[in-house]
Amino acid sequence: MAWIYLILAGLFEIGWPLGLKMAQQEHSRISGILIALVCMTISGALLWLAQKNIPLGTSYAIWTGIGAAGTFLVGVWFYGDPSSLSRYLGILLIISGVVVLKLAH
Repeated sequence: MAWIYLILAGLFEIGWPLGLKMAQQEHSRISGILIALVCMTISGALLWLAQKNIPLGTSYAIWTGIGAAGTFLVGVWFYGDPSSLSRYLGILLIISGVVVLKLAH
């Protein structure tokens, strides 16, 4: 169950930068901030639950890895953020590091 909590925590970690991005638009400022705050709270609570059974360093690296990779992809797909082979390689390296941490456990 701890791994499910951790994956969900990572997915909610994507939500708070997305909410802050939404808040940059005048018509969705309040809702974007609320989305960010709710996602931060849920993500933190789920990480807390996951860390009861998963080592601190492993859980934190996976949590931030999911958040970083997911936020990068959301930015490229929905907000026109720059994408290049080297940026995708960087995300692949983050994901590879997360996989190594999991396998080394």
